[in-house]
Order: sequence, then C-alpha cells, then structure tokens
Amino acid sequence: MFSWSVTFLTFAFLLNNFLTYWAGWPGASAALSGAGAVGWVQLLIYPLAVVLGALIVQRSRGLALRADAARLYAITAYIIRWAFFSVLLVGLADALISFLRVEGMLDSVVGSNLAGELGRPQFRGLWVHIPLCVLSFALAAVYRKTLGFIWLSLLVVVAELLIVFTRFIFSYEQAYMGDLVRFWYAALFLFASAYTLIEEGHVRVDVLYAGFQERRKGLVNHWGSILLGMTLCAVIMWFGMEGKASIINSPLLNFEVSQSGFGMYTKYMMAGFLAVFAVSMMIQFAGYLLEAIADRRAEPGKREIANPGGH
Repeated sequence: MFSWSVTFLTFAFLLNNFLTYWAGWPGASAALSGAGAVGWVQLLIYPLAVVLGALIVQRSRGLALRADAARLYAITAYIIRWAFFSVLLVGLADALISFLRVEGMLDSVVGSNLAGELGRPQFRGLWVHIPLCVLSFALAAVYRKTLGFIWLSLLVVVAELLIVFTRFIFSYEQAYMGDLVRFWYAALFLFASAYTLIEEGHVRVDVLYAGFQERRKGLVNHWGSILLGMTLCAVIMWFGMEGKASIINSPLLNFEVSQSGFGMYTKYMMAGFLAVFAVSMMIQFAGYLLEAIADRRAEPGKREIANPGGH
C-alpha cells in the first residue's frame, strides 16, 4: 500500500502543480485559508491518491510482491517511452525549423506570418512542441517494446558526428546543432536512470554490501529506497515545483530559451527533464522497495541481473 500510495501521491502532486500554475487554480494550501470549493478539491486529491493505493492493493491481494513491482516498473517504462518519443519528435522538428530559419528559407516554406510566429518561443512551444508531446503518448502505448534510451544514445552519436563532418569538411556549424546534442544527451542521462536502477547498473560504493546474504541485502535496499531514493526524488519535485519561480516551473511557464539567437527553443524542456527523472525514479524506487521486501522474505522469482557489477 505504501508503494502504490507513493506512486499515486506523485501523480497527485503533478496534477495539483498543473492546476495551480498553469490552470490558475488557488492551490491545495489555499483550502485552509478560505479559497472556496476549488481549493478543497485540490486538497482532497491527496487523500484520494492514498485511497486509490489501498484499492489497488485490496483488488490484488493474491499478487506476489515481485509481480506487483513489475506493474510499477511498467508504469515507469511507459513514462520513459513517452519521454523518448517526445524528445525525438521535438528535437527533429525544432532542429528543422531552426535550420530553415538560419538559412532564410522559413518564409518561403510556411509564409512570412507563420515564420514570424515560429520565431517566438511561446508560439513554437504551444503549437509545435506540446502537440508532438501529446502524440508521443499514443506512440508510447503502441510501441511497447521500444528501448528508447538505446536509440537515443545512437541519435546523440549521429548528431555529434554530423557536427564533426559539417565543421571540418564544409566549415559549417550553427548553434542549433550543438543545442540538439545537448537536448538529446540530457534526456539520455536522466531518462535512463530508472532502467539502470532496476538492472543494478548504477555504481554502488560498496564496503560491506557484497558480503551480505540476500535477506540483509533486501533490508539495505528496503530502507535505502525510502530514506535515500524516495527522499531525493521528493526533494527534487518539491523544490523544483514549489512555486512559479522554482527551477522547474519557471522555465516551463516562460518557455525559456537560450541566448544563442538562432538556436533551438527547447531549453525550457530540459528543465522538465528533471521532473521526468524524479517521477520515474520515484515510481521505480516504489517497485524496488517491493523487490527488496521480497528478498527479505526469500520469496521466489528473483530476477537474474546480467551485469551486477555496474557500468
């Protein structure tokens, strides 16, 4: 129940953040200061999340802990697939627009009026980036076997290789080319963390852990998931989205862009990568917690890790 409640509370926090800073609602804390029914609706979202967690557990009482963990991992996998398709489509579309704009061809392709609008970060974000992110939800549901971050690593290499070819062979380089590499590399680094966690790929500074028995390892991972993992994710979400001027909300609300002139207009999305990282890791730690308790109880079905030593 704790793991599922944490998962639903995470989504409740994101929903309230959207309602407060994008939709203009008063906020959950305003319910206690007489903000009216809307504030109470936002406040009640949190206990509702706990109730949903309890219902999930009640309806699957016969499910093993490892099977329940697999359901949480599936939620994380969907989030990461959505994020991959989002950065793929947005990166290609924005790089194409930036290329046409730099070379003075955008007016002839879309017309002078639309070309002028595409030069504004708010317009490009609302009418190009967000629709592509919405489309990515459907693509993530259809292409369930896609290991997005593996393909994303290849795209980073291709984008960097293109810079090398154009710079040293054709003496051509523009700001948007470097922006594309940074955009995809940041996504690769943050989106793959949840997968790396469950595959035991993160480097573990180990003094005693390797010599522990499975039950003691489960105990370490159990409390480590709560006290270190979930706490870290909660801190990132809280301080990143506590107000309009916070490090995640502010760039997203203002469609913040870099000062490189004709570069890509995706800097604000890179702030959102931190939220994707925190949410995906929070849910992954919730599943990891269930795996750890299963190890403590010596329950069957432990997965074989291909590379337990880390990368």
